[in-house]
Amino acid sequence: MKKLVSVIVPCYNEEDSIGFLYKELDSVSKNLKTRLEIIFINDGSTDKTLFRIKELTKKDKKIKYISFSRNFGKEAAILAGLEAASGDYITVMDADLQDKPSLLIEMVKILEEGEYDCVAARSISRHGYSFLRKNLTKLYYKIINKISKTEIVDGARDFRLMTRQMVNAILKLREYNRYSKGIFSWVGFNTKWITYESSERVAGKSKWSFWKLFKYSLESIIGFSTLPLSIASLVGVIFCIISFIMIIVIIIKTLILGDPVAGWPSLVCIIFLVSGIQLFCLGIIGQYLAKMYLEIKNRPIYIIKETNIREYEKENKEI
Repeated sequence: MKKLVSVIVPCYNEEDSIGFLYKELDSVSKNLKTRLEIIFINDGSTDKTLFRIKELTKKDKKIKYISFSRNFGKEAAILAGLEAASGDYITVMDADLQDKPSLLIEMVKILEEGEYDCVAARSISRHGYSFLRKNLTKLYYKIINKISKTEIVDGARDFRLMTRQMVNAILKLREYNRYSKGIFSWVGFNTKWITYESSERVAGKSKWSFWKLFKYSLESIIGFSTLPLSIASLVGVIFCIISFIMIIVIIIKTLILGDPVAGWPSLVCIIFLVSGIQLFCLGIIGQYLAKMYLEIKNRPIYIIKETNIREYEKENKEI
């Protein structure tokens, strides 16, 4: 029997994009030497995304869907898709067609050769990004790769084709605070990178605001590096040394040279500076404690409200 490729598509308010994506995938499936299943994850959409997905399931029996009880975020949607996928090869793809479904043909060929466990897409362009956002993104990748032992490739997308063995390894990581790009890299396995020009969104607007991207970047730094904690400790040591030196200088100036101690303006500035540094260091520690708190509560990463997976599996067994 031909191998099965599972395509996981996280969706949040993508009613205008889903139809275009399905047409592209349907066209690509005719040129694949494998079978194809599509898994749409409705991440608490407030538009007609779920309705559009259900319409497609009536036309095509190879479509699965999972609908969350609310918006849990893309990371939860990716995890749900990985858990639901039954394919020999599994890929994650955005609904907006910025990821090119046609690349699946090349990806499958590479995995079939047996040398690699994963074929990952790396975008060499950032369409729709402002000048500031492009440069901040480049800076982020430089920082994360210097402070973390887990390599995060610049321009890496969630779009990649993975073997069942690699996906099974990813599913063993049950952390609540997830950063998939880091997890994909952390589990290892041989990965081949292919570059491509990402396209403009086929419809709708991006759901990633600057603030959401900033929080997401913090998630990755906290999840894959403890260096910020070391920085907080180092800053504390440096300021202790500076304070001891200043105490000695003040004693010498007062007792030996007879200079009066500087007045309150300089003292207030020092207090504000040190207080700011202390709050900054406490903030770093607080971020790590917050993540630990969320992990310890052991809440489910997502809650499924509705799915057709049982019906899908039943129909495919009958076939």
